[in-house]
Amino acid sequence: MEGDADIARTAALFADPARVRVLLALADGRALAASVLAAEARLSAQGVSAHLAKLRAAGLVVAEKSGRHRFYRLAGPDPAELLETLARFSPAQPVTSLKEGTRAEALRTARTCYDHLAGRLGVAVTAALLSRGALAGASDTLRRPGDRISAPLREHPYTLGPSAASVFDALGVDLDAVAAGRRPLLKFCLDWSEQRHHLAGALGAAVATRFVDAGWVRRRGEAQRALRLTPEGARALAARLGLADLAA
Repeated sequence: MEGDADIARTAALFADPARVRVLLALADGRALAASVLAAEARLSAQGVSAHLAKLRAAGLVVAEKSGRHRFYRLAGPDPAELLETLARFSPAQPVTSLKEGTRAEALRTARTCYDHLAGRLGVAVTAALLSRGALAGASDTLRRPGDRISAPLREHPYTLGPSAASVFDALGVDLDAVAAGRRPLLKFCLDWSEQRHHLAGALGAAVATRFVDAGWVRRRGEAQRALRLTPEGARALAARLGLADLAA
């Protein structure tokens, strides 16, 4: 017989700033070499190896071998969702340099949350999908008594809308193919920087993949989650989703 979940043991893994930097470097869903993670977390090779060993033992990170090299990635979307949840309840770190300020603004503008779009771009795309009828819902029915009107919904009430097929087809996303997969089609994260929902799940991943493949967004750095909306992407989103106010 087992007792209650040992939350404190798992939470202790997030108490080390360097270990959190390792997790955040993997939060875009890619598999990275230990040397890249060491550079991102500002650690020695021995230091990053020690942190990776603890994260693997906890089931948060898995390792993949390719030839003589080993790459590390998050063990699925759940650890990324846990990071996003912790971020919502965490105070902002002080910005002490222009470089830190530039990076912080880039992450809030557009980033990946595991394998889907987040930040202002992700929230704007999700809102446009709702306004265009590709998604439906977003009622107040899931707020608890006493919650402010501005309080974020505690769960998502969204479904596919009546215009889902045409809107996603215009974006170049094969809705039927995505729905045929085993992964849940619709999931939503409460964006930690915007405090509004962004689209996740299989459909969110397909949208993000399409944006990258089409050259509508590009990564700002090899080991950063930040994305940059390209001029082609700005024109495409203006034409297909009516998002004319996004800066490229």
